[in-house]
Amino acid sequence: MSKTTRTDPQPPAQHAADSHDLIRVHGARENNLKDVSIEIPKRRLTVFTGVSGSGKSSLVFDTIAAESQRLINETYSAFVQGFMPTLARPEVDVLDGLTTAIIVDQQRMGSDPRSTVGTATDANAMLRILFSRLGRPGIGSPKAFSFNVASISGAGAVTVERAGQKVKERRSFSITGGMCPRCEGRGSVTDLDPAQLYDDSKSLNEGALTIPGYKSGGWNYRLYTESGLVDPDKPIRKYTKKELHNFLHLEPTRMKIAGINMTYEGLIPRIQKSMLSKDREAMQPHIREFVDRAVTFTTCPDCDGTRLTEAARSSKIKKISIADACAMQISDLADWVRGLDEPSVAPLLTALHHTLDSFVEIGLGYLSLDRPSGTLSGGEAQRVKMIRHLGSSLTDTTYVFDEPTIGLHPHDIQRMNDLLLRLRDKGNTVLVVEHKPETIAIADHVVDLGPGAGTAGGTVCFEGTVGGLRTAGTITGRHFDDRATLKETVRKPTGALEIRGATTHNLQGVDVDIPLGVLAVVTGVAGSGKSSLVHGSLVNGSGAAGEAVVSIDQGAIRGSRRSNPATYTGLLEPIRKAFAKANGVKPALFSANSEGACPTCNGAGVIYTDLAMMAGVATTCDDCEGKRFQAAVLDYHLGGRDISEVLAMSVAEAEEFFGAGEARMPAAHRILVRLADVGLGYLTLGQPLTTLSGGERQRLKLATHMTEKGGVYVLDEPTAGLHLADVEHLLGLLDRLVDSGKSVIVIEHHQAVMAHADWIIDLGPGAGHDGGRIVFEGTPADLVAARSTLTGEHLADYVGA
Repeated sequence: MSKTTRTDPQPPAQHAADSHDLIRVHGARENNLKDVSIEIPKRRLTVFTGVSGSGKSSLVFDTIAAESQRLINETYSAFVQGFMPTLARPEVDVLDGLTTAIIVDQQRMGSDPRSTVGTATDANAMLRILFSRLGRPGIGSPKAFSFNVASISGAGAVTVERAGQKVKERRSFSITGGMCPRCEGRGSVTDLDPAQLYDDSKSLNEGALTIPGYKSGGWNYRLYTESGLVDPDKPIRKYTKKELHNFLHLEPTRMKIAGINMTYEGLIPRIQKSMLSKDREAMQPHIREFVDRAVTFTTCPDCDGTRLTEAARSSKIKKISIADACAMQISDLADWVRGLDEPSVAPLLTALHHTLDSFVEIGLGYLSLDRPSGTLSGGEAQRVKMIRHLGSSLTDTTYVFDEPTIGLHPHDIQRMNDLLLRLRDKGNTVLVVEHKPETIAIADHVVDLGPGAGTAGGTVCFEGTVGGLRTAGTITGRHFDDRATLKETVRKPTGALEIRGATTHNLQGVDVDIPLGVLAVVTGVAGSGKSSLVHGSLVNGSGAAGEAVVSIDQGAIRGSRRSNPATYTGLLEPIRKAFAKANGVKPALFSANSEGACPTCNGAGVIYTDLAMMAGVATTCDDCEGKRFQAAVLDYHLGGRDISEVLAMSVAEAEEFFGAGEARMPAAHRILVRLADVGLGYLTLGQPLTTLSGGERQRLKLATHMTEKGGVYVLDEPTAGLHLADVEHLLGLLDRLVDSGKSVIVIEHHQAVMAHADWIIDLGPGAGHDGGRIVFEGTPADLVAARSTLTGEHLADYVGA
């Protein structure tokens, strides 16, 4: 056996392939970035921080991740690219050293009623295969266990060609699906209250219908009065059985009405198609109010809310049906799967077991697979998306996270940090946009953007280690070790909202009094029942005891690229009227969505050219030069400014402009003051809503809702997306709300908000069925002194007690 000995003491020269250990960005100008150039180390954890709106997402998501995805998409054929989202090349001079990017963002999962935690992951698909193989009695293929597949059958003649002759044959087919035929896989059925549709003591000619849009004399009304199927002069309560059926339930029927060929349809199916099929949030306020009043959602009596047919529920493994399995808490389901020993499906059980364990490991063991995905918070949705990556064998990949700690209790943040470090240690590049100091502290490399937000941001203020950040003198560095202190005195309650026997989701018959007239914070680990208590029992229930409740949640703001802060807050209305009054013309001229729009670009300011499978190109409109208005409209001025110049102002500029002088306008000024109060002074009035960050969107909603006449304000994690420096600003805003006579209830994990509270309600002790109980009620000082709960321990550490 021969052995080669090395005589060369010099280390070998570095291989050329090993020299690409940096992601280089030069000249990034996306959104508000100002020619940013940085070098990010690969196979390290890099945290991007900075005030909300400083350009973090523009750099990480819109530049680095977007270009990586665009380049990957270009490797597919043009045919395949035609079915994929088209991405434009970001505004950047050089992007070098990119690796495959996997984006795990906070976009809410689809709110389709048939989408659940199980269908959004691979868990339901694997369970369906498992029950189709092992379930007894056997009822068919995996489709028979799917609530998204309906049972259908059919028969008929088909023509086939044999030996040059056409022969007719009879064929039949059937598909056995698991969808409950009554609720069509939704788990609930909607009932319309007839008393809210019409006044049965009146006839149609006397105006019996009370539905929005069904005005006497209008086409919706004439469809019924002139159909000839009912007597329009007879009170509805005196209709015969047949007349009532024709009026309310008749199938679509073609007929001549008022000399025109039309389709007549019973009132109830017509309303279900025209109103109930729409997303509630997208409805106009008066339609939404009618739907809330007229529609009741009840659990489907046929499937008992499981969404499945009786056959699918009858097939069982060890006395457990697929409906039972999906209703279990995932941590319990993982134990049940672990107890199954079936060699014939061993690979399936291994994969299912791994997926369920990933849920538990990431802190979502308290969910169930039948939980509708639309009910997950942004943080929960992000963690569900992480599950498929935890056991991945891929290395040298770039993982991009958008504030992964949102919605996490301090106790759970350590677990999330461990997961991020594990992804890095497998040889991946991990890029995290984050505000929480606990996560910034574990970074190998930190990039701090700023110094301000909007046009005042977009530059790199610091790049280096966490230790260097602490002494860098940037806003993040100065506030990195900020700690709120406990208040010396707390406010006295002026009353209480009583909640008795709350059992929503995992709540275990909770009795609690939430004090009024103070800042009350509801806290507890993720999944302990905070939202169930506040939203289920107080906002949606009867716990408000006559108090008007204003709820500001984390739901997305709906709006197109034409929507902006001016249109969303109602600010544009008084501005348009003031321009119209000052110039003696119609207000509609000062809307880029109405008569004042540039005819070339239809008020968009840009012209979009669709290039099929390639990214579309947006070019600034030559006629209006991106101002969105006709040239004639820009001749009208208010206070020396035209409408496009007003929309280009920042909130702070506009507050000054409309606060005094010729353009003084109290109605507009009040809205602008509220926008500045929530820390959005840097936003321009005409900035598209689609470009706002998550934190900006939530504070925009807060500013809008502050006008509502409510005695009780419920806020769901208002610190989400807030920089350390802005938390203090938020606490001041909450204090002002309470001092103005409002009662503020905040669902929150941030220790600064807990420390600043007058009263804390802590739920737990764990998540899911291990939670749902009140483990502490009292002042923050008492919670710190007792250290009796997880929250108490973390809060005591935070305030240095």
